[in-house]
Amino acid sequence: MSIKQTKDSFYLKLAYQQAEINLGSTGANPSVGAVIVKNNSVFSSGHTSLNGRPHAESNALKKNLNYKNSDLYVTLEPCSHYGKTPPCTKKIISKKINRVIFSINDIDPRSKNLASKVLKKKKINIKRFVLKSFAKNFYQSYFAQSFKGLPLIDGKLAVSKDFFSINKKKRWITNIKSRRLANFLRSKYDCLLTTSKTINDDNPLLNCRVEGLEKKSPDLIILDRFLNIKKNSAALEVKNRKIYILTNVKNISKEKFLKNKGVKIVKINRVNLYKNNLKNVFYLIKKLGFSRILVESGVTFLDQLIKHKLIKNFYLFKSSENLGTKGINRSSLLYSKKIFFFEKNKIKVNLKDDSLYKVKI
Repeated sequence: MSIKQTKDSFYLKLAYQQAEINLGSTGANPSVGAVIVKNNSVFSSGHTSLNGRPHAESNALKKNLNYKNSDLYVTLEPCSHYGKTPPCTKKIISKKINRVIFSINDIDPRSKNLASKVLKKKKINIKRFVLKSFAKNFYQSYFAQSFKGLPLIDGKLAVSKDFFSINKKKRWITNIKSRRLANFLRSKYDCLLTTSKTINDDNPLLNCRVEGLEKKSPDLIILDRFLNIKKNSAALEVKNRKIYILTNVKNISKEKFLKNKGVKIVKINRVNLYKNNLKNVFYLIKKLGFSRILVESGVTFLDQLIKHKLIKNFYLFKSSENLGTKGINRSSLLYSKKIFFFEKNKIKVNLKDDSLYKVKI
């Protein structure tokens, strides 16, 4: 690898750190990061704003600075079309950027492959496909919006050292450090899927309780076949997010109560734990506009998603404590347990005595 390529990769990785900031919180738009380099120093940076606008390039170029002859590193091809905002290529040209380096072309047909043509006409040098493989993984949920496939589906579970998911004596399985990281993890998704059984048994809030990230709590979808959710559920009281309940029954009084709380009722066909039936649930969620889904539910539902290989990434928070007779599972962790007994799956993060494992399924 040449020195120049190493340099470009370095600055583009910084751009991805910017893109990470609002990943999962940019609506239908991708979360993009931009870094501007001048005289071998980072000169400015930006990322896609909450809900998708302004774009990263616009945020990086809005400062009162002299951008002439600088290099722009951006994770995704800049847009070239007029939408609700002017194209980023127009601003790049007006600021007299010398070079634009990005990882991968946009999939939006209004912009795909156009940035290079537009910018080259203005004598701006282009370098594409730096960190392309990394980009494909980073933008898999965004790319899924335009294809017939499933959205990105990840799962999370907390267990004791002896693999119990419920502590009969305490509310929590893991320690405070694990719970804070789990809250942060939620902020990277636009949708959190759970079941009414989980809501009724555990009464969780299922929001993001990290200081500064409260507004990034994902919208909530509750799979509730028989509309059994308790009216006093804490999750129904969380503000500033959309809540959907997927059900296959009709209960006029319960539906009226839930609608008065701002909950949207979506009628579905009967759901079972067969693969194709579960797939239909996720296709429906995709139609609702969600592309990054985190599943937080009981063992039964999660285990079936793992069995049918519907989950892409699975996070397991493991306590250092054995629960013994204090621990129970409502069903077997048959498939969950099989994939976590490898040290290579352990993430190096300080959770005191707890551990975090991540597996790509």
